[in-house]
Amino acid sequence: MEKLVIFGGNTLKGCVDISGAKNAAVAILPAAIMASEGICNIDNIPDIEDVHCLERIIESLGCKISREKNSARIDSTNMNSVCACTEDVRNMRGSYYLIGALLGRFKEARVELPGGCNIGARPVDQHIKGFEALGAKVVIEHGVVKAEAEKLIGANIFFDIVSVGATINVMMAATLAEGTTILENVAREPHVVDVANFLNSMGANIKGAGTDVIRITGVDKLVGCNYSVIPDQIEAGTYMIAAAACGGEVAIKNVIPKHLESISAKLIEMGADIIEGEDSVVVKSSGRLKAANIKTLPYPGFPTDVQQPMSTLLSVSEGRSVINESIFENRYKHLDELKKMGAEFKVEGRIAIIDGVNKLTGAIVKATDLRAGAAMIIAGLIAEGVTEVHNVESIDRGYPKIEDKFRGLGADIKRITE
Repeated sequence: MEKLVIFGGNTLKGCVDISGAKNAAVAILPAAIMASEGICNIDNIPDIEDVHCLERIIESLGCKISREKNSARIDSTNMNSVCACTEDVRNMRGSYYLIGALLGRFKEARVELPGGCNIGARPVDQHIKGFEALGAKVVIEHGVVKAEAEKLIGANIFFDIVSVGATINVMMAATLAEGTTILENVAREPHVVDVANFLNSMGANIKGAGTDVIRITGVDKLVGCNYSVIPDQIEAGTYMIAAAACGGEVAIKNVIPKHLESISAKLIEMGADIIEGEDSVVVKSSGRLKAANIKTLPYPGFPTDVQQPMSTLLSVSEGRSVINESIFENRYKHLDELKKMGAEFKVEGRIAIIDGVNKLTGAIVKATDLRAGAAMIIAGLIAEGVTEVHNVESIDRGYPKIEDKFRGLGADIKRITE
């Protein structure tokens, strides 16, 4: 078992490079198995456990994968299985993208129901609705999603809710369906656009990604390509919040500033200074920031994945803040950990009311999920004394070398194996 030990109180200064987007990479890797010819060379892949997990799953299906630093070479021409039923599949949420990828290419898929962070209900009903609209028969038996079709035929599909997972999954299957598919009320997140761009690089015909209507004209096959994953919007937002919480001046590099506008706007409202460059954002702060109200929303609204790190900053901001978590109903578990450090709050359903305190104090806490882990690290950085963060494996699922990056900014943080 590993833990992070943090001696709090240091300001953060310097530069940090942002890795490739986790949420894009975990969809692009499954999409790569749709190439029936050629090799997919994918750059800027984050060095995180969720990616390693997906690579093991894809290899179990008969793909050949070779890695070099942050690049992967994927050869799926001789795939020999449509059954993804391993412990890795059960342990991560993104494995459900294999359903759309396998169904699109082979018209058949057998994928165990996925796991991931316990942050609330994340049903796959909209995924199934889309697959069935394309002509597939889908059943869930003994924890396995079984989908098959003689052929897939384009259709008009309106999603009942805005779902990133369903948008990407159905979009993948539809790229190899006959005719035209129109997806309405779709997610507009940057990683949805990135997956669409990757599929188009493989020969797909997808238009409208980034809007609420996506039009897909089916093609006969997809082939290998060269592609680079976009920067991670959530990792960037986490370091922006940490910089604002700890004070000092931090340049966050290799980002797309437009993807960070909702986070930048909220930090400016609270009193931080934000300077945008072409591919960087500089965060400056000194003194205590002001309280703020936040409602998580689909992109371009404030991201739910940044809500937990932001709640740490709000816990020491001046005044009362209100968070409305409109995406997931179970995303406040980390507040009980923050309470051990002196935070004051009240939770009523999806609403959290946080009264800022003058300081947090170090304590032994745990990462209740991936983004909660980032929140606890930020809490340790600003707390008085020593903080131990346990359940580090949750953090490693989405943040590459997080302690090294914070040390590079002047934080006193180290990983210890118990």
